[in-house]
Amino acid sequence: MPDAAFSCQECGACCSFSAEWPRFTTEEDAELDLIPPAFVAAGQSGMRCVGDRCSALEGVIGVATACAVYAVRPEVCRVCLPGDPECIMARTRFGL
Repeated sequence: MPDAAFSCQECGACCSFSAEWPRFTTEEDAELDLIPPAFVAAGQSGMRCVGDRCSALEGVIGVATACAVYAVRPEVCRVCLPGDPECIMARTRFGL
């Protein structure tokens, strides 16, 4: 069980770490079709980002965040877990 200090809903750093990170890799076309087009990058390469921030991220990093497509988020988002090395790297970038 992850430490309570790694609450995703109070963080959001992983969703704002890099525009190159939220890429589609193992998703089937049917899975990608469930993500609203407004959140998908041109050419369906991954999630659309504004700067380094995923367009599906809502809220303020380090305060309160949520994913607008949580139920249908891509695999890369599902495998980033609270407290794992990727989480720590993203949190460090934002001073969390």
